[in-house]
Amino acid sequence: MDANRDTFETRLSKNARETEALLDTLLSPSPLSDEIARPDTLRSAMHYAVLNGGKRLRPFLVTESAALLGGDAQAALRIGAALECVHCYSLVHDDLPAMDDDDLRRGKPTVHIKFDEATAILAGDSLLTYAFDIIAAPETALPDTSKAALVLALARAAGLGGMAGGQALDLAAEKQAPDEAGIIRLQAMKTGALIRFACEAGAIIAGSPPEDRRRLRAFGEKIGLAFQLADDILDLTSDAATMGKATGKDAARGKGTLVALHGMDWAETELRQHVRNAEDLLAPYGARASTLTAAAHFIADRKS
Repeated sequence: MDANRDTFETRLSKNARETEALLDTLLSPSPLSDEIARPDTLRSAMHYAVLNGGKRLRPFLVTESAALLGGDAQAALRIGAALECVHCYSLVHDDLPAMDDDDLRRGKPTVHIKFDEATAILAGDSLLTYAFDIIAAPETALPDTSKAALVLALARAAGLGGMAGGQALDLAAEKQAPDEAGIIRLQAMKTGALIRFACEAGAIIAGSPPEDRRRLRAFGEKIGLAFQLADDILDLTSDAATMGKATGKDAARGKGTLVALHGMDWAETELRQHVRNAEDLLAPYGARASTLTAAAHFIADRKS
């Protein structure tokens, strides 16, 4: 696994640099065709929101899933950038006083602190909209049928029945803690849906058969579970300096987590089982899937 880990970290860093360079270009001051103008404060807030650090794990999963199945690398990079716009929009809105009320994100002031609340709301709105622009744009060299499939899959992952719905359940959990099934549903929606999309998108980009799409989607579901479980463990064991954001807030607000419900030993065991299940799903691809396998371990082992 050490060699795979080295390859994984090299590829993750390279993809992060490429994704950030593309996002910087996409959020340049110059209006696109059919755009009237790009108000500087709003554009600056969007730029700040997406280029203030982060591992770029979700775009990486898009590009690696596409590479596994022979998909176009540049198209995958653009889909990854679109996904990162959705992810960062969710963070901007999640940090707002009406939501989780956080002042720190990735070790820096959150967008509503750096700018103001109204600008943060508009920046989130604009990033969400821009994601679908990026997918549909002529520069994304994919068949229209593939673009439509990506738009539909991302909309389902991000909206009422996915991430946004999961955020609503998370807010409700502050008033009444959900049972175990409710916690799993909430986490699958709020955190897991975009990770699932990231992996499934690779099969859509590659135009792969339905079985590949189902397998990559299931892989995304498993590592999404692992990601949230690792996040809940870190929320209890890490600190703000390491995480770049406040920790211990779920416990302080009385939100239920699987770690709180079953204990740390159970959580560690369950986390490893999710990784094994994810590995099993990639077994038919053999060594070609080594980087994605390493990604599953990275998600479980991360410290921030």
